[in-house]
Amino acid sequence: MNILLADAIFTPDAIYRNHGIVFDKTILAISPNDQLKTQYGEQCQELGEGSVLMSGLINSHVHLEFSANRSTLVYGAFMPWLSSVIASRDELINGCDETCITHAITSMLSHGITAFGAVSSYGFDLNAAAAAPQKVVYFNELIGSDPKMADALYTDFQERLFASQEVKREGFFPSVAIHSPYSVHRILIQKALKYVQEKQLRVSAHFMESSAERQWLDENGGDFHPFFENFLKQTQAANTAEEFLTYFRDIPTLFTHVVQASDNELRQLQEGNHTIIHCPISNRLLGNGAIDLNRLETNDVRFVCGTDGLSSNYTLDLFEELKIALFMHHRNDLLPLAKQLWRSVTSDAAEALRLNCGTIAPSYDADLLVTRVDYPINDQLPIHLLLRPPSIETVYIYGQKVKGL
Repeated sequence: MNILLADAIFTPDAIYRNHGIVFDKTILAISPNDQLKTQYGEQCQELGEGSVLMSGLINSHVHLEFSANRSTLVYGAFMPWLSSVIASRDELINGCDETCITHAITSMLSHGITAFGAVSSYGFDLNAAAAAPQKVVYFNELIGSDPKMADALYTDFQERLFASQEVKREGFFPSVAIHSPYSVHRILIQKALKYVQEKQLRVSAHFMESSAERQWLDENGGDFHPFFENFLKQTQAANTAEEFLTYFRDIPTLFTHVVQASDNELRQLQEGNHTIIHCPISNRLLGNGAIDLNRLETNDVRFVCGTDGLSSNYTLDLFEELKIALFMHHRNDLLPLAKQLWRSVTSDAAEALRLNCGTIAPSYDADLLVTRVDYPINDQLPIHLLLRPPSIETVYIYGQKVKGL
């Protein structure tokens, strides 16, 4: 059992001054430091001035297999970026071996990320993800819009999914990702989601990331038309947006980006109890605009935050991601927005990913960060933690101190 006494315990909704946490694998109690000293005496570890206990962070969406990218891909607009991904895909994939992927996982850990959702296109990141100290929701991605290739594509997807289901360790959750409405044929989607329901798996999908996707799904036109015609000999979208969302009606899903969604689609997301994954840096670098958080609130749609992969980001650091979001959404009041952003990488993310963490309260997993700040702690700590990120001294996952930071 551990008893840590801190200058403050930080949660998005409350700051507990001079409080400590008692935990083993799960959190057992939160109490004022004086009470814990009286009860436990020398068992208590005093963390000292400027110490802040926080929940471990949750990165809901990352692509590890593209972690070799530094300056290979083209930023500024979605279609040039996508073309550069296709042109450089083999180079980037072959350039990121298990050591490269492990480095990306370790980088996330150093930034306080104790759980992440990894979208895997090829399964090349499976061994590293299985060996990660963090909790991992491992989304095996299904892609393919050509019905003539449906059987072969589904067989490949099944092999990767089954391989991930062979991983037997606490905190690893084999899951399914449907790439997007424009890239997956309805036959494949329905078949995969039937399996998802049978096995009660978690599921994710990209949706309405770019204006090109919006035009292609609505009109079979726009910048995607020559792309699909030239690469895949297709002149019609695999799904409409409305059709795509109906497949997930009874399956709460994490939909990534959703920058270009209509009000009707947001209502469908709310009715389906779905969650949006917001990736602000990726959206900016690919020229997709900024999601309107006020529209999400009006339609009662929850969002969480993720970094996306290093194919469309320069870091896998949620402190940086949230800071960018704080400035991106300049119409939102600062302190309420900061609190909402912190929930998006702790309690809200845990609930969306069906994880028993992200909240500092009894019975939740003890996924905790021991951090330190060099400035006075006050009610604006949710803002200051983003403007001046704390040093992370210790990480606990399932109550165990993680080595190798």
